[in-house]
Amino acid sequence: MSASPLGGSYQYISTAGGVTGAGQLASVGGTNGSQFTTSVFTANAGSVLNFYFNYVTSDGAGFADYTFAQLLPTSASAITLFTARTTTSGDTSPGFGLPPNDPGVILTPASTAIIPGGPVWSPLGGSSGSCYDAGCGYTGWVQSTYTIQVAGTYALTFGVTNWDDFQFDSGLAFAGVTVDGTPVTGVPEPSTWAMMILGFAGVGFLTYRRRKQVAAFTEA
Repeated sequence: MSASPLGGSYQYISTAGGVTGAGQLASVGGTNGSQFTTSVFTANAGSVLNFYFNYVTSDGAGFADYTFAQLLPTSASAITLFTARTTTSGDTSPGFGLPPNDPGVILTPASTAIIPGGPVWSPLGGSSGSCYDAGCGYTGWVQSTYTIQVAGTYALTFGVTNWDDFQFDSGLAFAGVTVDGTPVTGVPEPSTWAMMILGFAGVGFLTYRRRKQVAAFTEA
């Protein structure tokens, strides 16, 4: 796993050790994962939100783990800023079967096939270096840029989930979260991470395919 495009450290979330029901889109579901939400921040109409992400997965075949980021206005629906999903062919980002990105989002590159192979990345826990069939690998760093349309207060949330089992983990690295060039605050210390994981109801999927996992949030 390379350093962020900004040349510094990055943050991450992982399904390794994830919480059942966490890190999911309500319309899609999953088994277990992790989610991180920034502190609430204020933005003007025309403010530019920018960050980089890199989806890393040891899963493959039909086990379509996924990740996403959404901007959460305090008084409106969530705005999807990117999705990525394990797939055996075609583009990993945007992710198939997931909510579309908001039309105002610019991804660079615009679409991303997986860079294949068992990713060696410690946040994947025991899955680091593993590969379950076609589809495992990483996207490489992708830039997401969004011009905020309405002045108000917002939070930014990142999620990653195992989709149909509890094995062969996936993770998301993200870096450089800024609004008009100013860093967005709210990245917790590792000791407080457990308090930040959010769970969601309405998930089933009791398929236990492979191996149980570990989850964490930290800085590299």
